[in-house]
Amino acid sequence: NLFRLMAYKDEYEVARLMTQTGFEDRLAAEFEGDMKASYHMAPPFLPSARDTRGRPKKKTFGGWMTPVLRGLSGMKGLRGTALDPFGYTADRKLDRALIDWFDGVMAYAAQADVPEEVRREVLTAPQEIRGYGPVREKAAEEVQAKAAGLMGKGN
Repeated sequence: NLFRLMAYKDEYEVARLMTQTGFEDRLAAEFEGDMKASYHMAPPFLPSARDTRGRPKKKTFGGWMTPVLRGLSGMKGLRGTALDPFGYTADRKLDRALIDWFDGVMAYAAQADVPEEVRREVLTAPQEIRGYGPVREKAAEEVQAKAAGLMGKGN
């Protein structure tokens, strides 16, 4: 689960997945006619209205974004450096905070007096953290609260 938290899907990975080789070829093989790619995204650096659930509304971007996304996927070397423009967003800060939090959870679970069922539950808790943005934030809050309750009961 530590690996799961460390291997978060950031903007560079999403760009890579959206432009991976062969995707357009597979589309052309499955569908007939003239197709145009469009991307539905809510980039963290563009202001966005919110939907009824409080999530950023996605914007539609045309096929002109394909080379931009390919370029972005190639910039993954910036990940985690001071030059990473996405490293300062709330999402990336949350990702780093979850790794630090789980380091503490692992230290707690390594104690000899922790009951096995509590150890198992707190160490598997990150599996419930999914999604992006507000969805991920909410899931992280719930998981951390659950783990805190278990760790409080485990002593």
